[in-house]
Amino acid sequence: MASSTVTSSQPHRPPRPNLAFRRLRGQRSPAEFAAAIRRAGLEVGEQVSCDARYIGRVEAGEIRCPNYAYERVFLHMFPGRTLTDLGFVPRSSVRGRRARDTEDAPLPRTANRANATSETSRACEPYETRNPYDPYHPHDTYEESDVLRRAFMTGGGATVAAASLGPVGLARDAAAAQRPAHRAGASDAGALEEAVRRIRLLDDRHGADGLYRRAAAPLRAAYALLDAGATRQTTADRLYSGAGELAISVGWLAHDSGRFDDARSHYAEALATARMTGDPGLEAHAFCNTAFLARDAGRPREAVRAAQAAQRVARPVGSARLMSLLALREAGGWAGLADRVGCEQALARAQAFFERGPSDADPEWMSFYGEAELEGLEAQCWSTLGDWPRAARHARRAAELQDPHFTRNIALYTAELADDLARGGRPDEAAVAGMRVLDLLEEVQSSRVQTMLAATARVLRPHRRATGVTTFLERHASAPRMA
Repeated sequence: MASSTVTSSQPHRPPRPNLAFRRLRGQRSPAEFAAAIRRAGLEVGEQVSCDARYIGRVEAGEIRCPNYAYERVFLHMFPGRTLTDLGFVPRSSVRGRRARDTEDAPLPRTANRANATSETSRACEPYETRNPYDPYHPHDTYEESDVLRRAFMTGGGATVAAASLGPVGLARDAAAAQRPAHRAGASDAGALEEAVRRIRLLDDRHGADGLYRRAAAPLRAAYALLDAGATRQTTADRLYSGAGELAISVGWLAHDSGRFDDARSHYAEALATARMTGDPGLEAHAFCNTAFLARDAGRPREAVRAAQAAQRVARPVGSARLMSLLALREAGGWAGLADRVGCEQALARAQAFFERGPSDADPEWMSFYGEAELEGLEAQCWSTLGDWPRAARHARRAAELQDPHFTRNIALYTAELADDLARGGRPDEAAVAGMRVLDLLEEVQSSRVQTMLAATARVLRPHRRATGVTTFLERHASAPRMA
């Protein structure tokens, strides 16, 4: 892999915000503007993968000059204007920069085009016409960053470990902007992997809402490590895997806190990282979460396709537990399509794979997946199909089986139980379960759980005379909400 270090006779200057582009967005949100850009791309035959994150990077000045695909789309959207009128620098000003130096000891995967040097040394966005939002047919993604993020690099093991992002780690070191970039080493890869573990641990205990915004900085720092390059191929592999897993973790925080567009973007980034490095485990994980998100976002057919894609790429991993979870993701999609037969077949496969037991091939990120999660996901399937008694049985068993460490999951399963009981005509039992969830929400911050409980409260309002329902509704109405 070519080193990302670029030397320059000019001092590093922070990017200048693109105010012209911001004015063109007007009153539209970044997500709405990104959607308009994607539609304009289709009008001119360009399938650009624009999202709110890309808009934010342009407006922040991180992307000084768009790639050719985006340029064509922008000039179509704003006829009569030039790139300069849109706030970008002329393409000529970023051409001809000195190519990045190659590593003293070239890494062996020279045939991988993902490691090729950018034509403009990252000053322009790369040319990328594939759409990562519809990633179910194999293709290569050769995306490189548009700017050098060396502000995050310190050149030693403390590159990420000495970060200041509260308990999460991997935050920006403000003084690092004045220090030269160095290639990442094994200690950097280890710190990145530890950041992923800590984010997962905090999410397990406390939920996503309080973590998501703080986790964006570690993700930027992780991709800065990739830009810096690595001293060894094994380190590079760990960095790419770690960055991809971190993107999924941050995507999950967005997902669980109701920020579906952000989650979609992070999962797509992880998928691109997996495909650049040929990592089937990471690719399966990205597809797994994409399927889960699609189900929650009301796109069940996409959930089925993503889960099936995940199962195809996961076979070489050799983990029966992973295949079990992916079959459950597929089952959730079939349930959303009201296909009971398809759902039951996928549930049967999930149970059969699960019964094979754990193995050394099980990915580290699957620590949450045990019998409780199997029961909980099956409960969600039956709930989607409207079989409330069956859903309640599985949800109750999930809450009973869950390891106390996974506080958020206990709240989730109990919220599922409360809703299934309420819809199944057992309001008094639903109120009892709902009160348990309210107790757990004193230490768990999860928009998902709060949304489920709010739906249960609406179902219970006509049943105020049932034992405990009024008490639950009053406490729920007075409980604090996530901002």
